[in-house]
Amino acid sequence: MSDEKFIHDAQTVLKFIQIYCNDKHKDAVKTDGLEKLTYQNRALHVEVKFNLCEECKKTFDISYRNLQECPHSEKPSCRKCPSPCYERPDWKHVAKIMKYSGMKQGLTKLKKFLKITK
Repeated sequence: MSDEKFIHDAQTVLKFIQIYCNDKHKDAVKTDGLEKLTYQNRALHVEVKFNLCEECKKTFDISYRNLQECPHSEKPSCRKCPSPCYERPDWKHVAKIMKYSGMKQGLTKLKKFLKITK
């Protein structure tokens, strides 16, 4: 996987987890954080900021670690992966987050589009 693809995927998973955390864990204590992205033991000079509850931070840590360790040169979607790195409960949890956040982003874009065309 290229560095650019890794950065994109890491930022995307964090964005989706952040959306989920903001909506589903409104009352939870959240911690600000800054993660310097590394891939294949190289610093990529990219930092991602987040404000996540403890549960969502753990989910991001698992996702980020799995992304770093992905053995595929062309990363498939996790659903179609021949050698999944997520354990089943973690995969189900991340899939739930991705589905929720993806739907929310799609609806937000549609809402903005409809406002523009009025």
